[in-house]
Amino acid sequence: MTEVAELKRVCWLEVHGKFDTRKLSPGILYEVSFVVMLKDPAQGWEVPVNVRLVLPGGKKQEHKEKLIDKLRMRKIEIPVGEFVASAGDNGGEMEFSLYEYEGGMWKQGLVIEGVTIKPKN
Repeated sequence: MTEVAELKRVCWLEVHGKFDTRKLSPGILYEVSFVVMLKDPAQGWEVPVNVRLVLPGGKKQEHKEKLIDKLRMRKIEIPVGEFVASAGDNGGEMEFSLYEYEGGMWKQGLVIEGVTIKPKN
């Protein structure tokens, strides 16, 4: 059985994770995505969420995603960013985040299944 996190009702959403990029094959272009589902009654997603990837060395990739337009009751991937894995000292811990706390709206119905880090085709 897969464990998931389901957002019941919050005003402030903040999810962070870390992964050591040295565990990946060097020289390969990878993409990072949150795997989520909007479960009815999903509410409060009129304000876009922020997604951010911070790579070893501090380089950031950030953008906003509008969840209100996404399909309900179906697993979707929210792209966070992409990078080429490095070996040795150029690798290290990357951080990925999904957050929204400026809109002030109560949110519910988001199921977070996890994060994927996979080679980009």
